[in-house]
Amino acid sequence: MQIKKNDNIIVITGNNKNKTGKVLKVYPKVNRVIVEGINIRKRHTKPSQKSQQGGIVEKEAPIHVSNVMIVDPKTSKPTRIGSKIIIDEKTGKKKIARVSKISGEML
Repeated sequence: MQIKKNDNIIVITGNNKNKTGKVLKVYPKVNRVIVEGINIRKRHTKPSQKSQQGGIVEKEAPIHVSNVMIVDPKTSKPTRIGSKIIIDEKTGKKKIARVSKISGEML
């Protein structure tokens, strides 16, 4: 899965189409992500020690990775992701960087 925590994404299909947000949590085993302010669901909770009041709580639900794309930092449009090998000049070690396919900008 190429989407990581704190990435800016855009929803490409579904009820929340064209909305953007930041990835809060990633579930790689089930290919789902939780995005800030997207796919909001209402949960009815009973009063407990944590919440004395109880009531209806709005919470983000996971969304499938195939329904989101990363936003290009340069053009602010949805983009695919490629990888590029970069050699560190000081240590001489190879690093793999994620790169936008549209602008070539590093993510």
